[in-house]
Amino acid sequence: MPIDNPNLVTRSATVQDTPVIFALLRGLAEYEQLVSDFVVTESDLTQSLFGPDPIANVILAYDGDKAVGLAVFCQRYSTFLGRQYLYLEDIFVVLSHRGSGIGRKLMEQAALLAQSLGSTMIEWSVLNWNEPAIKFYEHLGAKPVDGWKTYRLSGQELNQLANPR
Repeated sequence: MPIDNPNLVTRSATVQDTPVIFALLRGLAEYEQLVSDFVVTESDLTQSLFGPDPIANVILAYDGDKAVGLAVFCQRYSTFLGRQYLYLEDIFVVLSHRGSGIGRKLMEQAALLAQSLGSTMIEWSVLNWNEPAIKFYEHLGAKPVDGWKTYRLSGQELNQLANPR
């Protein structure tokens, strides 16, 4: 499947795409072996992506009428840059279409989105075991950020911090 596939279309998602977004995100959770963490509902997605104050953008990739990929972005702020930038929360291409150029097309759309928002960079995290993704990102010209490690505070620890005794 060449990158110049005339059936390949990337576009911004609409509220009607919510079931497709949900299915692709579920596929991502399965790929990352994180299904137990996948608790979002279609209603959650509708509200957060298409409600009165959307907090993320979604770009979908279709091969004909089949959804084959997505990228989810939100805006962040850099105090050092004094401006916002785009954060790639998730990118996913179904197994049957990996290596076909769809990931690149999604990232091209992301770069256009970043520029249209006045962003000077796109940033994301990748699971350290996901070698195919790491190679893909490096092929695009992305560089790992040395000296940084991602931390997360959630669940019981978050509740304890918010409600000290």
